[in-house]
Amino acid sequence: MSNIEDNLNNEALDFEEMSEQNRIRIEKLQALIQEGKNPYEKTAYPVDSYAKNIVENFEELDGKTVSIAGRITSWRDMGKANFIDIRDSSGRIQIYVRMNDIGEEAFAAFKKWDLGDIIGVSGFVFKTRKGEISIHAQGVELLSKALLPLPEKWHGLRDKEERYRKRYLDLIANPEVKDVFVKRSLIIREIRNFLDNNGFLEVETPVLQTVAGGAAARPFNTHHNALDLEMHIRISLELYLKRLIVGGFDKVYEIGRVFRNEGISVRHNPEFTLLELYQAYTDFHGMMELSENLIRTVAKKVLGTEKVSYGDVEIDFSKPFERITMLDCVKKYSGVDFNEIKTLEQARSLAKEHHIEFEQRHEIGDILNLFFEEYCEKNLVQPTFVTEHPVEISPLAKKKPTDKGFTERFELFIVGREHANAFSELNDPIDQRQRFEAQMKLKAQGDEEANDIDEDFINALEYGMPPTGGIGIGIDRVVMLLTNCASIRDVLLFPTMKPLND
Repeated sequence: MSNIEDNLNNEALDFEEMSEQNRIRIEKLQALIQEGKNPYEKTAYPVDSYAKNIVENFEELDGKTVSIAGRITSWRDMGKANFIDIRDSSGRIQIYVRMNDIGEEAFAAFKKWDLGDIIGVSGFVFKTRKGEISIHAQGVELLSKALLPLPEKWHGLRDKEERYRKRYLDLIANPEVKDVFVKRSLIIREIRNFLDNNGFLEVETPVLQTVAGGAAARPFNTHHNALDLEMHIRISLELYLKRLIVGGFDKVYEIGRVFRNEGISVRHNPEFTLLELYQAYTDFHGMMELSENLIRTVAKKVLGTEKVSYGDVEIDFSKPFERITMLDCVKKYSGVDFNEIKTLEQARSLAKEHHIEFEQRHEIGDILNLFFEEYCEKNLVQPTFVTEHPVEISPLAKKKPTDKGFTERFELFIVGREHANAFSELNDPIDQRQRFEAQMKLKAQGDEEANDIDEDFINALEYGMPPTGGIGIGIDRVVMLLTNCASIRDVLLFPTMKPLND
């Protein structure tokens, strides 16, 4: 007796707690097992065709025998001849099943199957009188039994939370969702192709780190039992990649998951995919050129166009991206000229006048950034490089030679969202230590996102790092942009969700 038969016959199986459809399906499964036809014992099926390929190549395949497998998604019972739809990984196709063709016994078994069951079909390709490309079945086989019914076609899986929690059901009930994730895969593939073709080497760096650095974020913490060591799950890829530049690699990149212990929103998920790349002997201007070409190329390769619709606006990647300093951007959209702000007291007074909340630890540069977030971000719809960030919020960026209060840094904004962050990388170990020490003071004042001092990274810089440009690009946000998705959860197969029993 199989394990499943043991379970089905177990007294703990409470039929009263089941839905009527669930109960009926389990009874059908019990009958199959008693007949020695357990569908879960099937190990393979000889698939040689897919729905999309059959439809697209009908002229070539008309009349030829094919073998296909998929899930039953609709059923039209016409007595001794039935039409069903099955959906495989490529799409939907109609199957014509007639008793005279598959035999009376096989047809009787077929009529007991349910929507959601996974089946194999062999038969020849033809076109119905109504002109629909179909398969005329000569043999059908049950490959897996669905014990739960699919969501009802018109009033089924619509609740967003339920769709995110049960992505497997979302993909079945809403096939268009799959297109987003196919495009996501293509986007990442084209990013790799672009970088590989430009001489970059893909590498891997540690996920578990003793110092969480490279970004302003609160890490997740864990404990390594064998070493009795407190560790952090990485918040960035930066510091290890720059160690490789010190070691002699000129162009490196990594695409990987990073983890930040922060809130969840339409823009944020605690784990997300980040691209970081570093190139020796260039600066943030070089990173602007590279990132502009990268995004433009990926859009053209994946979507076939450099003009992308997002919501009710069209984003034009064919034009040169706008460039504006943070100071000029704040002046443009708020009317406040921070060039005239000379003291912290003036900055605080302005913040109060404009109802911008700040903390006691915030310096002038921090308050400038708060103005930028309040007045500017939402207005940056077309691709815009916002440059020259204050040194207070840029602990890893090189200072401007002509103004030590600002850095050679940019953020790329599109549709009001940051999509990339780049620097002329700080390679002065003395300056870097001072920046880290300033971050530690902020941490002591309660800033949980401030950087710790990474002594080994400073040690690496002391051996000498060439002038370097680096950039981080949020893969999920790029996918959102190129697939017209409003929420990051729509481009993550399994977004972070609070358990229902909490």
